Amino acid sequence: MCGLAGFVGSGTPADIHAMAARLAHRGPDAEATFTDPIYPVHLGFRRLIILDPQGGAQPMHSQAQGLSVVFNGEIYNHRALRQALEARGHRFRSDHSDTEVLLHGYAEWGEALPQQLEGMFAFAIWDRLRRRIFCARDRFGEKPFYYAHQPGLFAFASEITALHAHTGLSDAPDPQAVQKFFAYGYVPAPRTIYRHARKLEAGSTITFDLDTDSLRRAAYWHFKIEAEDHAPADKIPALAEELRALLIQAVARRLEADVPLGVYLSGGVDSTAILALAARARGAAGIDSFTIGFNQPSYDESGFARAAANAIGSRHHERVIDLNDARRELPGLLSSLDEPFADPSILPTYLLARFAREQFTVALSGDGSDELFAGYDPFSALAPAGLYHRAIPAPLHQLFRFGAARLPRSTANMSFDFRLRRFLRGLSHRPALWNPVWLGALAPEDFAACFENPLPPERLFEEAIDAWDHSASRNLVDRTLEFYTNFYLPEMILAKADRASMRASLECRAPFLDRDVAAFCQRLPHGYKMRNGQRKFILKEALRGIVPDAVLQRKKKGFGIPLMDWLGSLTPPADIPDPSGMRPGFAAARWQGLRAKTEDERLFLWAHLCFQHVGAGA
Repeated sequence: MCGLAGFVGSGTPADIHAMAARLAHRGPDAEATFTDPIYPVHLGFRRLIILDPQGGAQPMHSQAQGLSVVFNGEIYNHRALRQALEARGHRFRSDHSDTEVLLHGYAEWGEALPQQLEGMFAFAIWDRLRRRIFCARDRFGEKPFYYAHQPGLFAFASEITALHAHTGLSDAPDPQAVQKFFAYGYVPAPRTIYRHARKLEAGSTITFDLDTDSLRRAAYWHFKIEAEDHAPADKIPALAEELRALLIQAVARRLEADVPLGVYLSGGVDSTAILALAARARGAAGIDSFTIGFNQPSYDESGFARAAANAIGSRHHERVIDLNDARRELPGLLSSLDEPFADPSILPTYLLARFAREQFTVALSGDGSDELFAGYDPFSALAPAGLYHRAIPAPLHQLFRFGAARLPRSTANMSFDFRLRRFLRGLSHRPALWNPVWLGALAPEDFAACFENPLPPERLFEEAIDAWDHSASRNLVDRTLEFYTNFYLPEMILAKADRASMRASLECRAPFLDRDVAAFCQRLPHGYKMRNGQRKFILKEALRGIVPDAVLQRKKKGFGIPLMDWLGSLTPPADIPDPSGMRPGFAAARWQGLRAKTEDERLFLWAHLCFQHVGAGA
């Protein structure tokens, strides 16, 4: 796990040093840069040492093949790939560096290399003989990759802040991306909040040609469900056994490290499953679990985590945090983000990563399970939403919304009144918009009041609409799974996990995002994921006898903070000149409504707070 940077074209060695310096938190163990003696190619790297401390230094070169690489992430099948490449005549210098596998793999398979890889990765390979740079990002987008291209300059980095360290690039916001941020709660790839910067989409590659100063993008993988609707009960035991074997393999792959390794633990199904499987692989006494608890009971999961750790037998580490004290971390944390994303759990996620980093360099998490196995609350809302959509006429729907808007406001996490208003807000639109509107910070009907030049819903949500309309499945559950996995997972959940962990210089691995587990989910009928109203059905069946029954039966609880209480006690950000086109006074009125308890726009106000701290609105 590291930070990479590079550019081709205008610029100096001072630029690449500055870019790499911005990534010090991602790689505190070593720093190196490379400047090609003939071509205007510069590479920079910051290293967090995980594998092969002696042989894994970067940038790494293969003089005979004319190749250089900078790489962030882990290749979990690197040993198998090394054996295959050695059988084809390749000779390795390192003992077990996965970085060197990329060099030889590219020499053997060229731009088909990413299809051979099982792992989380972002890398750039300078191919001197062909005068091109080949860049790739992993299937789910666990590792970030940003780039900018303008005449005479192609630059890339693990974070936008590193791009901005190049003197030839600006940080002007993109007004349309700003509106998309408030629509989704994140900026969907390939856009970023800035005009010049782009995100390489998950499962994609780009190739920059020095001779033509041109970029070519290609997608090598996309999460698409290709399964029958039929889900007979007699297949459940065999499917559960297959999934169990795949999860055992996925966790084992992610336990390789030359540094200490632990497991995040909330006491829920996903994290407990990872801990239990890691304990089976290493022995319970050889695995450590980490939990942070809060002194406010409604947000505290430490008791559940402690019970799970005791049942499995891990060495458990727990720290109780005062949430009001933790709030002091917010300004610095939000200001450190590349882009705003409206997930308040960034704070407890960062605190957990920082706690784990006191003893460990690598942690395993349960990320990805909710997206692959239908774990979120909206999956339970799909059936009633479909019925409501067909049966309730528009005038009556508006009456229901009017009534829900007048319900007393609760400050509780995911309170009934909040969920009801969100549910009805989404059903004001066609099914393609339900999921983004349920999750988004600002309702589509509010954009005209918020922005000087509002985008219509068809433009705001064009990415989600296109994915929904072109899905191979007609089923609401499958389409929603694809939405969460292709949009919400990489842009919100994995971005949060990466930024929080790397701010603490910790590597975070997600076994549920294993390539083979994903392939299993793509061919698995939705009736095994959501069955008789039970979410994650087949996952829970696979985990019986591994995870305690009490955990499997536990109701899902998010990693939350008392958002309403906190926002109500904050001094609202000042209205400042906003090049994104947000109307003066719109946010201030919502802050006032929150403090008066006449409105509940908690997600919009959190998004606005994040937007102001990141600085895109300045």
